[in-house]
Amino acid sequence: MGFAVMTMTEAAASRVKAIVENSGPDAKGLRVGIKKGGCAGMEYTIDMVTEPSAKDDLIEFQDAKVWIEPSAVLYLLGTQMDFEITKMRSGFTFTNPNQTSACGCGESVELKPADLAVLAKQRQEAVGV
Repeated sequence: MGFAVMTMTEAAASRVKAIVENSGPDAKGLRVGIKKGGCAGMEYTIDMVTEPSAKDDLIEFQDAKVWIEPSAVLYLLGTQMDFEITKMRSGFTFTNPNQTSACGCGESVELKPADLAVLAKQRQEAVGV
């Protein structure tokens, strides 16, 4: 059984598919990454994918495809990608166990790399080893 770097909710998968369908025949999915920036130090990035990179991790859910940049993998392990609409905004959100803080406006976050030993232990407990 493989381990997905990140998961998507039904709302996120639906929005990814809608974006791809409205972006022309070359669109394949989205790529999620992180970059330095914002008041908390890091920001999530989301870009259109027309040519997938063999180095990216691919997650698929309900025919929606999202690639993860290799440099972001350790920061996104265990993250759930969602899409929400509120009175003030709409957009993708990330529930990330590696997030240690966020700025007041919610546009940037502080992330730590995932603890691989903790993840391995959780996985062993989940499969009953």
